Amino acid sequence: MFRKVLVANRGEIAVRVMRALREMKIASVAVYSDVDRNALHVRMADEAIGIGPAPSGESYLRGDKIVAAARSTGAEAIHPGYGFLSENAEFAALCEQEGLVFIGPPASAIQKLGSKTSARELAKKAGTPIPPGTEEALKDASEAKRIANEIGYPVILKAAAGGGGKGMRRVEREEDLEAALRDASSEAERSFRNADVYIEKFIVRPRHIEIQILGDQHGNMIYLGERECSVQRRHQKVIEEAPSPFIVRHPELRAQMGEAAVAAAKAAGYFNAGTVEFLADESGRFYFLEMNTRLQVEHPVTECITGIDLVKWQLRIAAGEPLTIRQEDVSIRGWSMECRLYAEDPDQGYLPSPGLISALSLPGGPGIRIDSGVYEGWTVPFDYDPLLIKLVAWAENRDEVIARLIRALEETHIGGIKTNIEFFLDVLGDAIFQAGEIHTGFLEEWFVRRKKHEFSAAEIDAAKMVATLASTQRKIETVQPHVRSKWKELPLR
Repeated sequence: MFRKVLVANRGEIAVRVMRALREMKIASVAVYSDVDRNALHVRMADEAIGIGPAPSGESYLRGDKIVAAARSTGAEAIHPGYGFLSENAEFAALCEQEGLVFIGPPASAIQKLGSKTSARELAKKAGTPIPPGTEEALKDASEAKRIANEIGYPVILKAAAGGGGKGMRRVEREEDLEAALRDASSEAERSFRNADVYIEKFIVRPRHIEIQILGDQHGNMIYLGERECSVQRRHQKVIEEAPSPFIVRHPELRAQMGEAAVAAAKAAGYFNAGTVEFLADESGRFYFLEMNTRLQVEHPVTECITGIDLVKWQLRIAAGEPLTIRQEDVSIRGWSMECRLYAEDPDQGYLPSPGLISALSLPGGPGIRIDSGVYEGWTVPFDYDPLLIKLVAWAENRDEVIARLIRALEETHIGGIKTNIEFFLDVLGDAIFQAGEIHTGFLEEWFVRRKKHEFSAAEIDAAKMVATLASTQRKIETVQPHVRSKWKELPLR
């Protein structure tokens, strides 16, 4: 096992990894940008080393600086967390060249799975179902129109080299396809420096379900159940849960999707932790979406229902140890759900809300897990993703876990900045969400339903005026009777 590991990340995921290192008696090294000098992950580490200015392109995305930091501190391995360099095949290869262990899959597997088109091709060869569409980038608009007519509208255009909703366009009819292709390709070029776009059949009201896999360097691989990630805003996950209410109603799909995920990962020569993502339609058909070659943000819900520490297993596998967990050893107990608490302003279109955390009070009690990267007195910088805390609950069933998560959110107070706590309380209290009838368009429909019940600005102003008049009336009625008699003649009641 390693003696010292550098964590090439920041925030709550860096803290999460360092806690696992401490429990395994492995020394930790933090890296930090200038703006993160006093961050929680820096305080948690046994050693810390600065790697440059705030912009991630000059610090956390500089593989050469991170490797140099590992060398100077004597670290034997690098854990990339998620985001930044976690799915960068060149960085994984650089670590290998420098004699450092990259705690993740081999660079070759990241390369094969990094392109969505090559990943689709691998999945297809492995027998994993894929949606109808192209396995290579589109050449031009005429090819796009021909294929769209073959598979039928609606279709979706996707960036071959990226994710997170960038370079993605849904197209309902042929006359809109050419403009959508230009827009998707342009956005893909800006976001990923790769303008390649491919086309798929758009699945209406799909479930976004992902399978956690874990494989060692000796050919052993298992799946650890599923996570439901259908509650999304602009293709970004918001609430995650395990198991999936859809799979619970169709239990035969768990093994089918799990075996398909393992087959796809093995086809790429994969080992370590990873996630294979699927879209499932209402009939139970499922299709390969992509593979994330890293630890997921939502990994805690899987840990809660299986009792398996994914980060510790990442470290053991990277050190060459074989898996001691067999597929038949994996069992699912209870239900877990995660909310991502962000520094964002719901009243301003959920724009980031950086600033000083003037007060911080977090919940406790049975079944509550807090993965946090902040503390009271910390200033949330503008430079990075504004994720503050992952609030995770576990209970015996879905109804109980929702109630527990609502209670925990009500006990959470983050002062000085705007957060999305009230948003989560509203969604968790929604009857359709509570019934588990969710899909990737759920939040869009929820916002529409919510807006229908909102008062107009004129109605709000009228209500305020009535309240003011009522307050004035109560004050006047406490004065002399002759004044009260005059008040009663006024047509304000």
